[in-house]
Amino acid sequence: MKSILGLAVLTFSLILASFRPGTTYSIPATDSTGTYSIDDIAGAMRSGNVGQLSRYLDTRVDISLPEKSDTYSKSQAEMIIRDFFTTNVVQNFLVKHKGENGGSEFCVGVLQTRNGDYRTTLFIKQKGEKQLLQEIRFQAAQ
Repeated sequence: MKSILGLAVLTFSLILASFRPGTTYSIPATDSTGTYSIDDIAGAMRSGNVGQLSRYLDTRVDISLPEKSDTYSKSQAEMIIRDFFTTNVVQNFLVKHKGENGGSEFCVGVLQTRNGDYRTTLFIKQKGEKQLLQEIRFQAAQ
């Protein structure tokens, strides 16, 4: 009887976990000029949605992971981030600091995953009428 009850509780918990709050698949908001903000990119990080995040990637993206660092094309960057998010299932992204410097914006936060936390830095730059993500750094938090 206890094993049946335990199995029922486990199944119910898994169902509830699959509907975690904060996972949205909506089209990101834009301002009147059609550009995205750093908050939109942080929202994509928070949801762990690579498809949504890829909308903001520049044609070349610098990605720094704990085990490797390189410059990738947009499609390669999407695969690298997808692999990282698959290995480290995203639970949340907490913005710690945002700033602007000469037309570029940055955001420093903590990416909370099932395998631990990563200090994450995002750099975006204005290109034409769009702001595009040019660099992402993931560093294991101590």
